[in-house]
Amino acid sequence: MGNQMDKLSHLSYAEVPTVDPNGVDTEEGPRIGVSYIFSNDDDDLEEGCAVDGTDKDPNQEEKPYDQRDEVECAVYNRDECIYEKSVKSANLEVYSPENLLNKCKAGDLVEFVATGQFPHWAVYVGDFQVVHLHRAEVKNSFLTDASQGRRCRVVNDLYKFKSLGPDMVVQNAMEQVGLKDQELSWRNSECFAAWCRFGKREFKMGGEIRIGKQPYRLKISMSEKHSHMLEFQSLEDMIMEKRRNDHLGRTAVLQELATHFSSVEEIKSEPGAD
Repeated sequence: MGNQMDKLSHLSYAEVPTVDPNGVDTEEGPRIGVSYIFSNDDDDLEEGCAVDGTDKDPNQEEKPYDQRDEVECAVYNRDECIYEKSVKSANLEVYSPENLLNKCKAGDLVEFVATGQFPHWAVYVGDFQVVHLHRAEVKNSFLTDASQGRRCRVVNDLYKFKSLGPDMVVQNAMEQVGLKDQELSWRNSECFAAWCRFGKREFKMGGEIRIGKQPYRLKISMSEKHSHMLEFQSLEDMIMEKRRNDHLGRTAVLQELATHFSSVEEIKSEPGAD
């Protein structure tokens, strides 16, 4: 099967069972179990391509990055919050690459963001340079080059794990420079950068066995009072879904969830439905 399937597409919310849309976690009830075990993250689009991989219209203006379209979410490993992104919990302000250089310290995690793209993560290693996983290779680049025109920010505090010392973070990153393709142990730039800073095997491919109850929960904030919970068997799978949502943006994610809830209500109202 591995020779015939190199990518497992994401299953839409209409195709998989989920927990209560209001975020109420009960013992009974269905759970989501999307696995990205055969999938690689489309971390960076090829030049000249649109978000869906088709040729980009050269006359179409690039949409400016809008922080209001950020997907606010939290991640739990059982009962422990291990990641949180919200305007209340973190500084989500973005800067130009030139301005961010004045705020970076060796060992910092940097996130590059742009509308309609997967976020790209890197480790700042000093001397205006970062190490990052880019197009199936770990590279050492100048921060301004790695940005590719995107806005950026320091994201040390999104994950709640205890960080390694700055020297060890930089060492972890620099020792991987030059690895590519089958030598890689990470599916995307976020998993790589987070592994460098926190040293946890869960960020690596196959770092956890996908059996039993899903211990990871991704809580997507829909409004101040409502949220939607998805469950996963590995941190790696959860990160892939979180990044897919970041790529889509808040408006598209909420539309997708609304379509799912509508289809569920239609099924429930059909004669003979349980």
